[in-house]
Amino acid sequence: MISYEPFWQTLRESEESTYSLINRHHLSSSTIDKLRKNKPLNTTTINDLCRILHCPVEAIMRYTPSDEDQCL
Repeated sequence: MISYEPFWQTLRESEESTYSLINRHHLSSSTIDKLRKNKPLNTTTINDLCRILHCPVEAIMRYTPSDEDQCL
C-alpha cells in the first residue's frame, strides 16, 4: 500500500501549505484530497510535488506491503 504520510511531514517542514500548493503552484484540490485519502497519483504529480518541495520521492510517499493490495 502506498502511503502519503511522508508528504504531510515534508509539507509541515517546508514553507509551503495546501493553500499555496493549490493557489501558487496550481495543484488541484482533488490532488490534495487524493493525498489525504492515500489514493493513486500519477508520476507527473509526484514529480511536481518533489520539485515544489525540493525533496526526493521518499519524502512524498512510502510503500508498505498490505493484505489490502490487489492480487497479481
